[in-house]
Amino acid sequence: MSGADLDRVIELEPVLFGAGAWSRASYESELARSDRHYVVVETEPGLVVGYAGVALAPESTVMTIGVAPTHRRRGLARLMLAELIARARSVSAEAVFLEVRLHDEGAQALYRSFGFEALGVRRRYYQPEGADALVMRLPLERPHRRGLGPVGAEAIEE
Repeated sequence: MSGADLDRVIELEPVLFGAGAWSRASYESELARSDRHYVVVETEPGLVVGYAGVALAPESTVMTIGVAPTHRRRGLARLMLAELIARARSVSAEAVFLEVRLHDEGAQALYRSFGFEALGVRRRYYQPEGADALVMRLPLERPHRRGLGPVGAEAIEE
């Protein structure tokens, strides 16, 4: 995602997230951070139909993921989530966390298909509507490599 994508992202935000939509300033702040990774899906140059982002850290967090209603059920969210998880792995994250609306069973099914596990509920997490959030976690395997060590040595962690 770049600044050039923001007009379309801000257009989609209230459609996808209602009263909890992020502002342009929020996205500009996110894009300015080196510990963030945002992606978009375009059907043609400049026509963003999906976007997603992750905060990169030892315990990474999916910040947002959304697909325009006209482009749902085509695997775009799956594609973007796979990219976010790959990016978290590339910085040796130990896990990826996210919050999802408790009533959004479709999104929860997507996350479970990647191996995310439910941890608990955050009451009234989404504001201003006060919707509950389900907290989910995907543990990531730590990368290993075969090393030249003592005879009989197993994998050495990087």
